[in-house]
Amino acid sequence: MNRSTFSAVALAFAALAATNAIAADASSPKTREQVKAELTEAVRTGNIVINDETSQKANEMFPGMYAAKPFVQSMTRDQVQAELAEAVRTGNILGLDESGLKLNQINPGRYPVQSSAQPKTRDLVKAELAEAIRTGDLMADGESGVKLNQINPSRYKSIN
Repeated sequence: MNRSTFSAVALAFAALAATNAIAADASSPKTREQVKAELTEAVRTGNIVINDETSQKANEMFPGMYAAKPFVQSMTRDQVQAELAEAVRTGNILGLDESGLKLNQINPGRYPVQSSAQPKTRDLVKAELAEAIRTGDLMADGESGVKLNQINPSRYKSIN
């Protein structure tokens, strides 16, 4: 199998995987035509993963083949400068060493104390866990991200 045939097969497989992922969205059931239209749009715009190792999309790997996404400015220059000044004042920026710690963690005495939220009590955590177990609001496994009440809705139907 030559390289171009392999690439075509890989792209077809990625399109099939994307179709299954889009069709698996249980929150809003879609018709076959809607799924096909979404896949066609994703392929047209390059918004489909083609490299599983790096999770890069086609429009990221080959930006010249797709129209550029419109740039949307989220903050003004003054807002960014104010945010930077606040970060410098509180030491909430990375230090110059390779530790990955922020300046307020390296030298806590040089910066104002960060207020932290009140921690939950042990009894409150136990009550929340009991409620999650009762309603099935727990992750079924660490990989899929699906909750128990989504896998077994009939088991938790009368509770919700």
